[in-house]
Amino acid sequence: MTLRARASPVAASPLQQRRVPGRQRATPVRASAGGEPDLSVRVNGLQMPNPFVIGSGPPGTNYTVMKRAFDEGWGAVIAKTVSLDAEKVINVTPRYAKLRAEPNGAAMGRIIGWQNIELISDRPLETMLNEFKQLKKEYPDRILIGSIMEEYNKAAWHELIERVEESGVDALEINFSCPHGMPERKMGAAVGQDCDLLEEVCGWINEKATVPVWAKMTPNITDITQPARIALKSGCEGVSAINTIMSVMGINLKTLRPEPCVEGYSTPGGYSARAVHPIALAKVMQIARMMKEEFADGQSLSAIGGVETGNDAAEFILLGADTVQVCTGVMMHGYPLVKKLCAELQDFMREHNFSSIEEFRGASLPYFMTHTDLVHRQQEAIKQRKAIKKGLQSDKDWTGDGFVKETESMVSN
Repeated sequence: MTLRARASPVAASPLQQRRVPGRQRATPVRASAGGEPDLSVRVNGLQMPNPFVIGSGPPGTNYTVMKRAFDEGWGAVIAKTVSLDAEKVINVTPRYAKLRAEPNGAAMGRIIGWQNIELISDRPLETMLNEFKQLKKEYPDRILIGSIMEEYNKAAWHELIERVEESGVDALEINFSCPHGMPERKMGAAVGQDCDLLEEVCGWINEKATVPVWAKMTPNITDITQPARIALKSGCEGVSAINTIMSVMGINLKTLRPEPCVEGYSTPGGYSARAVHPIALAKVMQIARMMKEEFADGQSLSAIGGVETGNDAAEFILLGADTVQVCTGVMMHGYPLVKKLCAELQDFMREHNFSSIEEFRGASLPYFMTHTDLVHRQQEAIKQRKAIKKGLQSDKDWTGDGFVKETESMVSN
């Protein structure tokens, strides 16, 4: 178990021109001369062999599958969310629905969207805690993170934190973001969408926790930086984003019933997989910019959303993520996926001569700005191009020769 301590900012080292100077949230580990790109990261005092983390959900539902994740080489595992009273958690079947790329949901088409209406763990808390203890006994140097969620009750939160920490977990991820199930008990997104409630509950958590705490953010909110800011100001060492997006997967046009269909009925659920990746990138970018501008104490960012390739992960890291979580991708492609992710991320690093994750983390963040800024930049660029007479300036300059090339050369006025 890693005792709670904020990560200290690391002095910037001389990097290649594409690396953007800025606050360091993870300790870089440089590869030896001529060696392979080093994927290891150290985040909030947690040392991981690579930045790939099993996201909380079915891939972390019991000892067997979490052991499999460690054996396959995942950097860390976040277990399926637990609470004090598992008897209140009652799941239904079927609980998943899929969106495929081919028209009309062709059975063999590529899965691009995945919806679930699954709740948190329905296994007894004591059973899960015993399995955490066994995992830490067998893998003492690997990172196991407990995911927790509880009702609006300070004493319950404190009891849950104490019991989960006693199992030996290295950190806690707080589920403030599950979009379905038990909102009437002020659990999950019901907290993450209410900043006043979030601030109070984060206060309870951080006065009790002795290991690093990550707050998992919901995308089902107008401005995701608001709850992220509150969580960090309330003492959390990091934030994770995004959890699933509230959705209705579709209607079966033969039966006229919604999917997934349980006894003829359904309920909105959480949407994930490849289709959410661009949305997740935007949310992570917004949080990363806020963190860079407002925080300087080493808080971390764990990115989640539609990761199936090493390039997907590289995009998140370029926006400032310290780690990258994968959940639905594991459900579709299996635990060996981590080997492919690591190999592809290293290929990207070789292409750009990066020897460590830290060398390119956040490198793309400065290239985002407001639309007004874009207009100003383009106007300035147009002035410069006009000065050197590069390309056509307007319709009146068309000659009719090479029409396509002339059209492409036009610049906006």
